[in-house]
Amino acid sequence: MRSKLCPSEYIALLTAKYDVEVEKFFNALLTAVKDGNAQCGDLSVECREKKNNKVVLLITRESRVVAQFQLPEEFFKETGHSLREVKKARLSEAQSNRKYDSPQALQIKDLRIGMKRVNLKAKVVEVSKPTFVVTRFGNYANVANAMVSDDTGKIKLCLWNDQIKTIAVGDMLQIENARIAAFRNEKQLRVGKTGFLRVTEPQLNPLQN
Repeated sequence: MRSKLCPSEYIALLTAKYDVEVEKFFNALLTAVKDGNAQCGDLSVECREKKNNKVVLLITRESRVVAQFQLPEEFFKETGHSLREVKKARLSEAQSNRKYDSPQALQIKDLRIGMKRVNLKAKVVEVSKPTFVVTRFGNYANVANAMVSDDTGKIKLCLWNDQIKTIAVGDMLQIENARIAAFRNEKQLRVGKTGFLRVTEPQLNPLQN
């Protein structure tokens, strides 16, 4: 089960992350789709491609890429409706952040982009092979994704370096003080330096019968 963001939710997330007015950012997207380029504060918007009734938009800040995403052209035809949906998504996100400002024991179905200090119990159902990457700070690191689940759904858990070795498929996890982010238009659970991840019930060893 993959938790994809709809266009209005993704645009709302960008406006919150880069602290820009919803209407100004939306109009900049419209202008870029029409003219090829637009500006919204210190964010530059470029329409990279129009193909198969979809547009690819690139967002940069001071020549640094901050987002690239694809949207259906139909989203920009009913501009009044689309803008209202983005504003509604931005308001919903703000309300969620206020509601979950303190640590909460949640289920996966409750998780929303932007939540912080999230507590969660889940089971590891899949772990990808680690990938060696260079971070934006120039450091080297190993990163892997684990798919975790509870009775209400599934979500990816991002694992870095030593975290990767601490879990295995079948483990029950206690995750504390995590946050919910978006990566490539998908919800992702992240446990940073202030978060906590531990195995409460290790996977069953089939040899121990």
